[in-house]
Amino acid sequence: MKGPRPLGIVIKLGTSSIIDATSHEPLIATLSLIVETAVRLRKDGHRVVIVSSGAIGVGLRRMDVEHRPKHLAKLQALAAIGQCRLIGLWDSLFSHLRQPIAQILLTRNDIADRTQYLRAQNTFAELFDMGVIPIVNENDTLAVEEIRFGDNDTLSAITAAMIHADLLFLMTDVDCLYTKNPRQHPDAEPIEVVEDINALEADISTPGSALGTGGMSTKIVAARLATSAGVTTVITRSSTPDNLVQILAHIQATQGSSLLQKSSSFASLPAAYAPSAFPAAAPSLSNSTTLTKPPLHTRFLPWPEPVRDRSFWILHGLAPHGTIFVDQGAYQALIEHAGLLPVGVVDVEGPFTENDAVRIVVVDRKPATDRATPAIATPSLVASGTEVGRALVKYSSTEIARIMGHRSRDIQGILGYQTSEYVAQREYISLFRRKDSRPASPSLRDKERDHHRVSPNQKAATVAVESPLHKVEGLTLNSDSGSASKGE
Repeated sequence: MKGPRPLGIVIKLGTSSIIDATSHEPLIATLSLIVETAVRLRKDGHRVVIVSSGAIGVGLRRMDVEHRPKHLAKLQALAAIGQCRLIGLWDSLFSHLRQPIAQILLTRNDIADRTQYLRAQNTFAELFDMGVIPIVNENDTLAVEEIRFGDNDTLSAITAAMIHADLLFLMTDVDCLYTKNPRQHPDAEPIEVVEDINALEADISTPGSALGTGGMSTKIVAARLATSAGVTTVITRSSTPDNLVQILAHIQATQGSSLLQKSSSFASLPAAYAPSAFPAAAPSLSNSTTLTKPPLHTRFLPWPEPVRDRSFWILHGLAPHGTIFVDQGAYQALIEHAGLLPVGVVDVEGPFTENDAVRIVVVDRKPATDRATPAIATPSLVASGTEVGRALVKYSSTEIARIMGHRSRDIQGILGYQTSEYVAQREYISLFRRKDSRPASPSLRDKERDHHRVSPNQKAATVAVESPLHKVEGLTLNSDSGSASKGE
């Protein structure tokens, strides 16, 4: 009888999981267990990626620097020193088990270019074919934003989406999310399954370590990104990495076909990874009561219709250079898979150029008698000032400011040329999921409700994370021109 199909698994380790915060010594015992676990998963046929922080922490130890400096150039220099020793440490540990590894350093600029994004995908696929475990880190020597804010949680989510992973393990210094801070409240209860992050109520007061700059809030953001790409995301304790195998077995038994039947669009994956090569039926949840209870963890369920490839890249791989404000009618057309025409544009905020990424924000258009095209009353789909998506534009901010509100047939007369009839073509527009668009998972919910759900009367601190559809504050409409502008 064939077992469950091999999966794509990303394991993210923060600096506190790798380096002692006081002595800056590497945690060899923990790292050895992580290596053993990763090799075991790899031998079981899974595609394993490790996203590893710790370059600056290792650099501090190498140069005998007691405290993490604040000066950017010194941080980048320590990262350059530490990255060499960090990858050497990984290679030394993996070599004891005859497991080859590869180093992949990424920055946001790398994935912002579509061609480089696809090349990175191809490199990962080829490494998997060769039986190699990639070790990924952000290039701290160049990535200014990552050093200031600690972005490897997000990097792990983007990596998981890039390789079409099935699971993302975010390793941290706590077992799972709790309804309250368990160090201060003995009655805090673990949250084991999260179906909807928007409705999540949990304590996220756990800060980053003295060496790292992340915390629980960045892991929630990473979980949002990963689950939107169809990746089951797990928060669990890094000091017991061998628990991953037990958690994985539990997920395969309880999550059912949503995990086991997930397909991969990697053209270069070997035939053995194809979903058709494995049984379509998942283990019955009726037998889940006989399974051994897994170690504590919080599992974020993936979206049933994930955002993939180009859409995910537009939403999360690119930094927006400006904003296009559209009316409700234009947003309705985008939902119906139409492109963005200039007639639906209310205002623009830049500067940006052709092919730049921009935010799409919906506003209520006020009637104006001097507009080229009369406004049509359209029911409000979202609150005015809500960012609903991202797009790659065909015109610059200056050009859009001239053609907005006009029909496409007027572009030639206004600009003297016409690059496209659209401000943004539909294939280069990606919308955030609406809050009410996610269906429930009744079979899973009913089976695990007694043990995994948080009761309505439990009090908790609401997680403050960015919503997929979030309000742009301070937005006002100019009643004279009908345009949108940011309020002071």
